[in-house]
Amino acid sequence: MAGSIAASSSIQRCWVDDPGAMSVRKTILITGASGSMGGKARRYLEALGRYDLRLFTYRNPHDDPALVQADLSVWDENWVRQFEGVDVVLHMAADPSPTSSWESIQRLDIDMLLNVFLATAKMKAKRLVFASSNWVLAGHRFDDEPLSLETSPFPINPYGSAKLFAERFGKALAEREGISVICLRIGYCRRDVAENRPGPDMRLGRWGQQMWLSDGDWERLVERSIDAEDVSFAVVNAVSDNAGMRWSLDEGERLLQWRPRDRHVPVTTLPMRVTEWFARRRYRQIRRWLGRFPGWTW
Repeated sequence: MAGSIAASSSIQRCWVDDPGAMSVRKTILITGASGSMGGKARRYLEALGRYDLRLFTYRNPHDDPALVQADLSVWDENWVRQFEGVDVVLHMAADPSPTSSWESIQRLDIDMLLNVFLATAKMKAKRLVFASSNWVLAGHRFDDEPLSLETSPFPINPYGSAKLFAERFGKALAEREGISVICLRIGYCRRDVAENRPGPDMRLGRWGQQMWLSDGDWERLVERSIDAEDVSFAVVNAVSDNAGMRWSLDEGERLLQWRPRDRHVPVTTLPMRVTEWFARRRYRQIRRWLGRFPGWTW
């Protein structure tokens, strides 16, 4: 295993802004620390300087000595031991593509997730923060109602289905093992554009722009997910406060004291509007057709 981190007690005392106060320094383990979302979380937490980090990656192309390289989809006591003494696990590692095959999703979004969740429980970490996805509710794209915790799940691909399964397994862990579990349904955070700038070139048209998540809002959400107290289980929509968006922000504000600060007003073009009109019409036709068969969905 490349990179070795001694498992030691995570309880250390450190000074905070108020010189008369003390806080407990936490140890944070990040899976997928070289990926897009995990990498942003890593850099932000490193800059804060208030946490001790343990960083996992599947690939380490730049030979970063801070990264522990391991295949978390295969249970191995060598990497499991690195979870000892951890306060919070940020599970960011996964196949991030909504178009991936079931074969890839099975290994990287289900097998790996189960191993990480079980290692978290075995080593008695206090909290697990999981990178879920807006794709859990993707089938509601052309509906009109707000999207909240009460909205029925509606994944339309293997990726979204695996994220839904992970949320439910996280709920079971919270109830049976007493681990605090927070699932973040991440919106549209661009990996292919510098500074994650939103715009009409984003996929999924207006829907994609309304789901945009800024780097700053993501960073603050990660911090609040680590430090928020008295959270047993939560599912939080991780999107910025974009014009016209339907994603409820109430859970994040109520449980994590997080409210996005950034905002994007979607920009639409004529081809985009035409494409969206036909997609919406096709979607409603399919829903009406499936309505003839009780118990079927799409």
